[in-house]
Amino acid sequence: MSGSLTDIAGLRVGHAEDWRALSGVTAIVFDAPTVAAVDVRGGGPGTRETDLLDPERTVTGVDALVLSGGSVFGLDAASGVTGWLAETGRGFAVGPARVPIVPAAILFDLLNGGDKAWGRYPPYRELGYAAAASAGTGPVAMGSVGAGLGARTANLKGGLGSASAAVEGTGARVAALVAVNALGRVTVGDGPHFWAGPFEEGAEFGGLGPAPTIPPDAFAWPRKPMPGANTTIAVVATDARLTKAETRRLAVTAQDGLARAIVPAHTPLDGDLVFAAATGAVPLADPVGDLARLGDAAARVLARAVALGVYHASALPVAGAQAAWRDRFGK
Repeated sequence: MSGSLTDIAGLRVGHAEDWRALSGVTAIVFDAPTVAAVDVRGGGPGTRETDLLDPERTVTGVDALVLSGGSVFGLDAASGVTGWLAETGRGFAVGPARVPIVPAAILFDLLNGGDKAWGRYPPYRELGYAAAASAGTGPVAMGSVGAGLGARTANLKGGLGSASAAVEGTGARVAALVAVNALGRVTVGDGPHFWAGPFEEGAEFGGLGPAPTIPPDAFAWPRKPMPGANTTIAVVATDARLTKAETRRLAVTAQDGLARAIVPAHTPLDGDLVFAAATGAVPLADPVGDLARLGDAAARVLARAVALGVYHASALPVAGAQAAWRDRFGK
């Protein structure tokens, strides 16, 4: 079993899609304010309220995180999630007022064939509200859903993936959720094997294992790269008790998962970033050694989630749509 982000108690995940625009939103809603951090590696990120995640900033917990399609328009999704949280009385206390804290990141899906002629009112605020309102603790839907609906990669349809794992020797668990819209390839060249094959558990993304050989085209540069038109955005979460600085280190280490699963990754043409969150239920006996174990596990889980997002994706219902992995390789 792949597991999913909701294996971490204290958080819920919801999706919302606009099938006319071929874009969507994924909301991660925490039951209580939760320690969070972010690490940005791509050259073209699009974000909201990420500065407050720096360990030196005043705010100690966030109420939700948002991943959205729509490029800059998708940042409106966080307003919808903020509105839903405000209706439920959530937020940072400022005297009698409550201010929901909702960092967000977006990916570029404006050229995927959907109708983006939305005029004055892009759909993302309402999509954000709907995603938050639908958030639940069940298994996370994967593939062409939520923020992954309109996502693409260099050679196959992108998507949304999620996975989790127990962290040996710590009593804690880590999980990841990612929307894969990469400039690079998630597969080894144009074959069926995933770069993340060595980290697969069971047959969760086809059971093919590592590629037996690396073909000459495996490292070929993607055709027609467009600055700012690609981004892989992710959330890693743990039930371990971490400080803001330790949570930031978890995000930094988890980025290795993107580099293991996508070739190339972290380019000036991507906006790659990883949020990290720690719910604090499990104290660590060895804060330094156990944090290292958490980071190693988070990188492996994130690599699996990337492959799962592409493995479960479906082609978009438009002429000339990018092929999905299952359409091409039949599993």
